[in-house]
Amino acid sequence: MKKLILIALATLLLAGCYSTNDAKKALESQGFTDVKVTGHAWFACGKSDTFATSFEATNANGKRVSGAVCSGLFFKNATVRW
Repeated sequence: MKKLILIALATLLLAGCYSTNDAKKALESQGFTDVKVTGHAWFACGKSDTFATSFEATNANGKRVSGAVCSGLFFKNATVRW
């Protein structure tokens, strides 16, 4: 029972590890518009990334795209992944 509670708690904590503002800034600086953050991007980023934020946006060609923005707490810029 304790393991189940720990797993549930860890899942809830990880689900909150995304950064809406950083993701929007990174995408808008690359020319994306109509950015919609859709939550945590499970398994989309590397071990050194603290935040994994999934998104949907319109690219410069007017097409709707989706992906993830990976970023860290200190000294790491955001990386957009498709």
